[in-house]
Amino acid sequence: MDTGTARTDLNPNRPGVLSLHIKERSALFAAYMPFVRNGGIFIPTSKEMQLGEEVFLLLTLMEDPQRIAVQAKVVWVTPAGANNSRVQGVGVEFASGDAGKQARDKIEALLGGVLNSSRPTHTM
Repeated sequence: MDTGTARTDLNPNRPGVLSLHIKERSALFAAYMPFVRNGGIFIPTSKEMQLGEEVFLLLTLMEDPQRIAVQAKVVWVTPAGANNSRVQGVGVEFASGDAGKQARDKIEALLGGVLNSSRPTHTM
């Protein structure tokens, strides 16, 4: 699955800050993690992160110029060389609160009817 539309920027001066820009609905579907309690998203990255690690995510969805800034926690790790040629990266759960709810609601509105599709994603 092509993940070329997702970009992760790690700023060495601000550890734990991730930036993700998803340009296409298919990439959003592949990255979204509706099965975690507050919703979450998979972020392709070669940065080694640990389960439970707190991060700050700047999320840009499709052509919306407004970024969603949300606190999150690493709940999924796909290491380099994972089975089935999975993309290396981390899945984060949005923190509870207004920003997390805004991110989840925006993603689910953009995905609409494909949310329950059986197509494979980066995590399931």
